[in-house]
Amino acid sequence: MTFSNAARLAVALSALCALPAHAAGLDGSALGLGWAIPFAGILLCIALCPLFAAEFWHHHFGKVSVFWALCCAVPLCVLVDFATGYHAIVHVLLADYVPFIIFVGALFVVAGGIHIKGSFVGKPVVNVCFLALGAVIANFMGTTGAAMLLIRPLIEANRGRKRVIQTFVFFIFLVANVGGCLTPLGDPPLFLGFLKGVDFFWTASHLIVPWIFTLVILLAIYFVIDSIQYKKDVADGYKPADSNQKFAIEGGINILLLACIIGSVLMSGFWHPGVEFEFQGVHFALESICRDALFLIIAGASLVLTTKATREANHFSWDPILEVAKLFFGIFCCIVPVLEMLRAGHNGAFAPLVALVTNADGSFNNTVFFWLTGSLSAFLDNAPTYLAFFNLAGGDPSVLMTTDARTLMAISMGAVFCGAISYIGNAPNFMTVSICNERGVKMPSFFGYIVWSVCILVPVFFIMDMVFLA
Repeated sequence: MTFSNAARLAVALSALCALPAHAAGLDGSALGLGWAIPFAGILLCIALCPLFAAEFWHHHFGKVSVFWALCCAVPLCVLVDFATGYHAIVHVLLADYVPFIIFVGALFVVAGGIHIKGSFVGKPVVNVCFLALGAVIANFMGTTGAAMLLIRPLIEANRGRKRVIQTFVFFIFLVANVGGCLTPLGDPPLFLGFLKGVDFFWTASHLIVPWIFTLVILLAIYFVIDSIQYKKDVADGYKPADSNQKFAIEGGINILLLACIIGSVLMSGFWHPGVEFEFQGVHFALESICRDALFLIIAGASLVLTTKATREANHFSWDPILEVAKLFFGIFCCIVPVLEMLRAGHNGAFAPLVALVTNADGSFNNTVFFWLTGSLSAFLDNAPTYLAFFNLAGGDPSVLMTTDARTLMAISMGAVFCGAISYIGNAPNFMTVSICNERGVKMPSFFGYIVWSVCILVPVFFIMDMVFLA
């Protein structure tokens, strides 16, 4: 989602977003581009306010988020009709936003109770190992889980260095996004594909080579940049702190709790008793209710079972998750009409873009599929974006896994890889930024980060596209 949107252990995020909000009765084909103004407005505020009104933003970003949410919700209720607008907003909040925050909050609490100790020094080789490890485990813990687990020890390892921005930018690239493309557990879009009938191991068998290709190139670029910056830090007098602290993990019970989160998500993906409940016009499956209840219980258990000293060693605070909750409230509300226009396909306001995915002879243009899916996933929720293009490609998993395998590869990699292009492309992006800022690591602005991603990711993705998709 997109921060999402908001966010995408990624196992869990997958399940939470597995059924993207569909505003019953809201006809995307009847909506003009003007309905995207609130979404554009909240994005511009996220991008510009920290630069030009930092003090105001720091104290009032929650109010700004609510303002833009109302700018979308009120016109929907007044100009469309009250019942349709009300149901559209309530549906996205109850079916998507609340489960998303419960999931992200549970991961934040549990991962925040794991303190990794050791004499880690932020040398380029050590940092590369952190990034590579994070990219691998993201496929089993999800991008959100891997990011929350490793971001704090990586910050600690680089404490004292002046030039560290590149480390955490590439952390978002690799751990919070690109890393999680090999299994349905890694990122929400792939779990959606799994629920639609894509074999569990299809992604690994078809994406592992482009994943390794992209990962190696990005790690090599990072190593060069960080080596140059490390030499400058040393020249300025940086000396790693002397420490003989042995590697150890405090709060180990939380590793078991992380496994419980993964198990809860898998349970909701495989167990379908067929029992549903309805509240405010929104249908809730029993497995989803049980999953979210388990998340809350697991988070509560983590708070009770983790010592105060362990959380203090991690500099744990509630500010990052509160920031995500407030901003994503506005994003989830404002994204409703945008997603409906996208779902309308050839009949919606985005029809000119949708038409680009098909060649004159009727075959699919895989390059356009990759870049369109990726571009929208960079700023919209990548789960429903994946689903929209999955359906646009025919929606038949048996065909997409065989005859049109490259098309499904393009959609899958576009949704997962390109979540790294902006801070709001995937939930762990913004959570990483919040934790870094809280720990005194100055991260690039919204646009500053996009400069990094465009200059580094776009050329790498272009090469990957030419090699594997064209």
